[in-house]
Amino acid sequence: MRIILLGSLLLVGTLASCAPRVGTVAGVTQTPVLVKVSSGAAKGEAVTVQGRYLGGPTTGRIRLGADENGQGGYLIPSDSVRSWTDSEIVFSVPVTAAAGGSWLYIEVNGRQSTGLPFSVSGQ
Repeated sequence: MRIILLGSLLLVGTLASCAPRVGTVAGVTQTPVLVKVSSGAAKGEAVTVQGRYLGGPTTGRIRLGADENGQGGYLIPSDSVRSWTDSEIVFSVPVTAAAGGSWLYIEVNGRQSTGLPFSVSGQ
């Protein structure tokens, strides 16, 4: 019984050391993951994006109007960003945004996030 218990303790310690690390570790950046975006918004309205590894306003960019592969669209200007943390971004839809449905992506240090569908209303 003692041998099994000791083996179990060694296994637990080994698994804990394999747990993923958060954020940047020795120059390696995690791929950003989008979890939730607020419902569609009209031009000038606030949008909240939630996720993980979203970086910050100096390392990240917001791409709106892209296709489902993250291609095309346009970058949200930095003056439209209201707040930005590693887990939540709040920005205003630019008045120049095209109305209609598309996809939203976050790019951090050259890594593109998962995408979420998003719609800009024509109002």
